[in-house]
Amino acid sequence: MTVRVLLVDDQPLVRSGLRVLIADTADLEVVGEAGDGAEAVELTARLRPDVVVMDIRMPGVDGIEATRRITAADSGSRVLVLTTFDEDAYVYGALRAGAAGFAVKDMQLEEILAAVRVVAGGDALIAPGVTRRLIADFVGRPEPAAPRPRRPVEGITRREREVLTLIGLGRSNQEIADELVISMATAKSHVARLLTKLDARDRVHLVITAYESGLVAPSS
Repeated sequence: MTVRVLLVDDQPLVRSGLRVLIADTADLEVVGEAGDGAEAVELTARLRPDVVVMDIRMPGVDGIEATRRITAADSGSRVLVLTTFDEDAYVYGALRAGAAGFAVKDMQLEEILAAVRVVAGGDALIAPGVTRRLIADFVGRPEPAAPRPRRPVEGITRREREVLTLIGLGRSNQEIADELVISMATAKSHVARLLTKLDARDRVHLVITAYESGLVAPSS
């Protein structure tokens, strides 16, 4: 199945580079381009792409607000934020707005394409090392508005707690399977049940839940 992608960036050169690369990729297709957040929201509603590759710093409506509007509309499109590593505050805002993950602009183009596939598959891009630091700092910051209720974890099994802890540490499904000596299919099944039981939108929310519930400490 071809993944339909909307490219959002105020720099035409960035969009052009991704568009050219995707043109040579059999399983990805660019269905539209936007130069700012407002246009991204409009095109997402009209084109219904599978993944929106979203820049953050754009004139007018920025990527965080555009992400918030897209996820609130529940269109089924998932947002992959494309940012620079040293802009942590923007990444926190993007996660709060509902982004399924983020990639950094100094990654190899092939790595960015892999991130698109991960997000399109219903997972979230959690880069070990980088993301653990970002999430640890993120959950320690006060909410901008009324604090949301802590996600309950009492309804999950001991094994699911182990899986949630490993997710919080940035482990992939394969790494979880290897560490717990279970099959990949079983690891995926545990993750799917956690998403349902904890009413989590995606893997990013599971990581946040692992930190907020105390299963993973910022120093882990």
